[in-house]
Amino acid sequence: MNGALPERGWLWLDWPPVWTAAGVVLAWAASWLMPWRILGVPGRVLGVALALTGLGLMLAAVLEMTKARTTVVPRRQPAALVTSGVFEWSRNPIYLGDLLIAAGAVLWLQVPWLLPMLGVLAWVLRTRFIDGEEQRLTESFGAEFTLWAARTGRWFGRKPV
Repeated sequence: MNGALPERGWLWLDWPPVWTAAGVVLAWAASWLMPWRILGVPGRVLGVALALTGLGLMLAAVLEMTKARTTVVPRRQPAALVTSGVFEWSRNPIYLGDLLIAAGAVLWLQVPWLLPMLGVLAWVLRTRFIDGEEQRLTESFGAEFTLWAARTGRWFGRKPV
């Protein structure tokens, strides 16, 4: 399945925003079942800040990809390798945005015990989407992608090359 377009049945649900929404719904359900109100207002403020940062990263990445005239749809063949803007600091700013939104929901909804769910979401995003995308980018852009990947962190950060 990795790298292929979902075609029938429930497979159309296999998209990053659906996985992120599932994490947010899980946090919402957990907040009804077992809330920890220990974070108070600071937790809510941090939650909103993280979610807004995630949305901002996503928007900046989509604008950068649109400017480069390449797809933002997972599992489609990219027309360009985008390394400018937020892509200078993250190979996957949209997926990082997904994680920040889920983290924001966890903190806003006062369920910090659910933070390990972010590791599960990161693993799902990597195995369901990122690995296939990186394979297509390697096939399409070869050494250019390899160099960019060597200096730009999967989630965040610049490395000396």
